[in-house]
Amino acid sequence: MTRLAILLCSLALPAFAQDAEVGRDLFTRHCATCHGLEGQGDGPMAGVMMIKPVNLTELAAQNGGTFPMERVVKRIDGRDPLVSHGSPMPVYGDFFEGVFDVPIKTPAGQPVLTSRPVVDLVAFITQIQRQE
Repeated sequence: MTRLAILLCSLALPAFAQDAEVGRDLFTRHCATCHGLEGQGDGPMAGVMMIKPVNLTELAAQNGGTFPMERVVKRIDGRDPLVSHGSPMPVYGDFFEGVFDVPIKTPAGQPVLTSRPVVDLVAFITQIQRQE
């Protein structure tokens, strides 16, 4: 089956359910060292980093109140690497990269394909957004 056929089939499917609890566990294991347990950019490694980790609880607020789903997904799965990370997410890039076979919808309703761990991790990050 060609990539286009796979993409078209996946677009016809509903987005997979997100599991924020699994995402919390992934965040604690893979992200909290830099971003802090609450995602505020104050993890134990933050003090030694040249570019400080982002406060993940402010992503929607800094994007006009809309969670930047596609940007976050692509940063985590390595398709939009950060200079501060040097490449994909530092130590855990391989875990979050891989087969992009799970659709997740952006606020505009457009699907973005990514991996199951990223879907769950983004569900958690969405849940910790500061409420205005």
